[in-house]
Amino acid sequence: MPLWTIHHTPDFFTAEDKRELASRITDHYEKAGLPRFYVVVIFTETRSDNLYVGGEQTEVGLRVVIDHIARHAPDKKSRNGIAHWIKSILSPYLEAHDNPHWEFHVDETSEDLWMINGLIPPPMGSDAEKRWVADNAVSAY
Repeated sequence: MPLWTIHHTPDFFTAEDKRELASRITDHYEKAGLPRFYVVVIFTETRSDNLYVGGEQTEVGLRVVIDHIARHAPDKKSRNGIAHWIKSILSPYLEAHDNPHWEFHVDETSEDLWMINGLIPPPMGSDAEKRWVADNAVSAY
């Protein structure tokens, strides 16, 4: 599952920006073969008096924490490609602000420590996973 937790100062995103960004993120992972329901995006507004970078209050900021569980990048080249994709998907929202502080990181968590609705997700590429993709729903296998 990709879990994107997006911490941002007030007014960084409009409601439409949030819908659009969540949809674009989900579309990308669906193209990579994941069920859409694997993708979770959480927007967390953080007042600027609660966001400090280098010990200093940050007026306009974005911090994205991404957990990849369903798939892991096999090598450095793939990880660099993922980082550049993330930058490209965030860029339109960054450009709307004057000199924001922004950063992201991606953790790759063991799929052995993951369940959805009490089920361990099916193996990558299996018939059960293909059914989850087609149905866009969890089902026993």
